[in-house]
Amino acid sequence: MVYQQEAGQFVCDFVERLPTTDTGKPFRLYQWQRDAIMEFYSSMVPDTDGDDGSMLRQYWYLYLEISKKNGKSELAAALGIYHLIGDGELNAEVYVCAADKDNASIVFNAAVFMLTSAPWTAKMIARGELKIVESQKRILYRRRIRSGNGGYKWVTIGQMRVLSSEAYSKHGYKPSCVIFDELHAQPNRDLWDVMTSGAGSGRRQPVWIVLTTAGDDPDRTSIGWEIHEKAVAVRDARLLRRIQTEGGDPHTVLSLRHVEESDMQEAEAALLDRDIPNWLPILYGLTAMFGDDPDDLKSVDIWDENLWYLCNPSLGKHLRLRNIRLEAKEAQQSEAAEKLFRWLRLNQWISVKAVGWISLGLYDKTQWGPSKMSERLEWLERLRGLVCYGGVDLSTTKDLTAFVLIFPPQPGLDTAVLLPYIWRPADTAAEAERRDHVPYRDWERAGFLSLCPGDIIDYDMVENCIRWAKQTFDLRMVGFDPYLSRTITQRLAPIVDVVEIPQDLKNMSPAMKEVEDLMTRHQLLHVHNTCFRWTFGNVRNYVDGNGNCKPVKNRSTGRIDPAVASIIAMAVWMIARNQKPDLAAAVAEPGFTL
Repeated sequence: MVYQQEAGQFVCDFVERLPTTDTGKPFRLYQWQRDAIMEFYSSMVPDTDGDDGSMLRQYWYLYLEISKKNGKSELAAALGIYHLIGDGELNAEVYVCAADKDNASIVFNAAVFMLTSAPWTAKMIARGELKIVESQKRILYRRRIRSGNGGYKWVTIGQMRVLSSEAYSKHGYKPSCVIFDELHAQPNRDLWDVMTSGAGSGRRQPVWIVLTTAGDDPDRTSIGWEIHEKAVAVRDARLLRRIQTEGGDPHTVLSLRHVEESDMQEAEAALLDRDIPNWLPILYGLTAMFGDDPDDLKSVDIWDENLWYLCNPSLGKHLRLRNIRLEAKEAQQSEAAEKLFRWLRLNQWISVKAVGWISLGLYDKTQWGPSKMSERLEWLERLRGLVCYGGVDLSTTKDLTAFVLIFPPQPGLDTAVLLPYIWRPADTAAEAERRDHVPYRDWERAGFLSLCPGDIIDYDMVENCIRWAKQTFDLRMVGFDPYLSRTITQRLAPIVDVVEIPQDLKNMSPAMKEVEDLMTRHQLLHVHNTCFRWTFGNVRNYVDGNGNCKPVKNRSTGRIDPAVASIIAMAVWMIARNQKPDLAAAVAEPGFTL
């Protein structure tokens, strides 16, 4: 291998002629970005298929695994532009691949911004040399040539195109450069196989650039994890080779840390066999440093700021230390937040899609009022006439149905309070007790839920409860999941404002986070109800790659409907808080003054 510094420097210079999307100012490569570019593009080998003594790039695959918010997508966009117009590849085909069109568009949109904002590429657009086709997510690189009739026409000599796992053909690609953004999010291996298996074989020096964060893969079966392991093995094989040459302990190599001395020779040989000469792996993060064994991670102090810098090479520049400190403080408050911190900030491969939500220890510390039924009923008189908002989660047979009221802080009430009403069918209560392992009939006797006659939920009982609440409290608005709710909402609409709150990430995430935050700060309390408590303990927090969340069950028999109704009630309260005040209505209120 020959190191040609000028080749890598040319790419660095090209990238730094483009603007960044956050400031619009010229790209200033961070040191880790510059190091990656220099090593990838400067490492050369002789072209064995030619006799002119030319050199080709040593590496075809760049695997870069790094935490979010370190400037990964911008780098991907800049390199995509380089391979479109700067690498000298005739009829270049640059593909940006992602799990879906929205994710793929992140890199594409960054590239469009760079091209339209840099004066020299903006001139190319004005001249027609570059054409952006937004509807097709394509950027065309064109040349103007003479046509047969004496005029001129544009001929495409390169293109940059978005591909997603949702829509692509199986054949016909001849890539000069493939950029995989967030490989861990690919739903299967199909797109990876199509774009790597034989693709680019007609090119002189094709390039595959994988820029990804760690994935949420509990079973470790995804294509993202497969390629992660391949990259780790390549990295470790080269480290081992250096140790064998210079001396050192092979147990310091991550892949060999648990190997017995008696097996070391065989393990070393197997690891060296996994080296792939045209791969350049660069990995940051907890899993890259400490592996995937939970026992190896137990002793890692994730609150050590020095560790944060090792996992985030852009920390202090692209990524603010103050922000990480705030996220760390939040992460210390709940299991879900900690796992998100490990995943998104420390780049740990982890299972975060379903984690614990509110601990029962915290739940028990946020009770409002007494536990005994007689005392509780008397205590609830304090809520009579107070402003409240409702959330309803309906079911038919197996699940619980719940109507939960949330009372915001107001005169006579220092903190927000949750008040649940819960139903299930009476005829199936005994069977449900055996299935769910909870005493539904005892809970009814204690006043924690109501058993509806028959084997289905009686929606009239639910409706009557809501009407009673309207008369007893100052019920302003009620939220329903659209599922099963059309009839009851039509009947309630004349007496109370009704709003639909679908149980999706968009609608659940802000309210779910608010419930957790307020409970953690003891600013959201709840009336004692053992059934209500049980459902909170069953909730798992599903989290996507953008930090959005929604409630899911922790097992098939775990009921969460009353907890979900609480989140819906919170969503309704948040809607009410964000509504513009109605001055005319306020003036009409008795006792209004300015």
